[in-house]
Amino acid sequence: MVQRFTDFDTSLLLTLDALFKDQNVTHAAARLNITQSALSSRLTRLRQLLNDPLFIPAASGRGMIPTPHAVALQPELNRLLERLNDFVQTAHFFDPSTSRRVFRIAATDNPAAILAPELIPLVKSQAPNARVAFTLPDKAHIAERLEQGEVDVFVGAAEDGASGLIARTLFDEEFVTAQRIGHPRGAAALTLDEFCSLDHLLISTSGGQFSGMIDNALAEIGRERTVSVSIQSYALAPLVLATTDCLCTLPRRFLERFSGVLDLYTPPLALAPFQMSLFWHPRMRSDPAHIWLRKQIVQSVAAPGG
Repeated sequence: MVQRFTDFDTSLLLTLDALFKDQNVTHAAARLNITQSALSSRLTRLRQLLNDPLFIPAASGRGMIPTPHAVALQPELNRLLERLNDFVQTAHFFDPSTSRRVFRIAATDNPAAILAPELIPLVKSQAPNARVAFTLPDKAHIAERLEQGEVDVFVGAAEDGASGLIARTLFDEEFVTAQRIGHPRGAAALTLDEFCSLDHLLISTSGGQFSGMIDNALAEIGRERTVSVSIQSYALAPLVLATTDCLCTLPRRFLERFSGVLDLYTPPLALAPFQMSLFWHPRMRSDPAHIWLRKQIVQSVAAPGG
């Protein structure tokens, strides 16, 4: 009679394995922490399903010996139990040294530029075969993308998070104003009049805008500035600043990476500090690989230069 795999359960497979290891009903029952009667019932069921005695009394009268059919089954049983163990452990164990997982981090240019230089070497030192992808976030649908697993985490300003997500503050941030080293205005503290009279570079994440948060803050005190250059990428800003006389006001952690070519100043107007946070979906709360990734991100922003 052909048997279906659904006729077997894990207890039967473990019983067969215990009998191979001990070749004794009493010892096998003790290994499985069941009664001899329960083990005998399982062995009877196995004999019916596999249409073979499987184990017969040894000629010495002590213990049992496997039949040829049972011996033929043992290598396949070992492989099956190993696969089952791997299946169970996959959800509860993460080994970065062997992982080939792709970690996807949604972040705009600014947090990506702050995280990547510290995070990537940290990840690669522990998980050499893992891959890291930074993607631009669709903030309107970030909760859905996190829920569906299209991205692992989102890094953004505290107010960018959606309801239902878990958040952890990564760091507090403030704005500074940068100019190139050797700027013709000199190296003295920046005054409000200078700030308003000089050309500025603005980063417009939506593209092509010449007014932003700084201009709104100036308007509140009845002042304005001249924005002559608008770019969409944070990465381009240091290159433009280093070769022009423009000023640019951006988060400190980003601009400090370019202190070799830029001088940084406290802006001559009140700009509120802000927080950068790490967001993830509750379904990933206990995932070992995800826990590991979050730990690396937190560690990277705490590292020197991070």
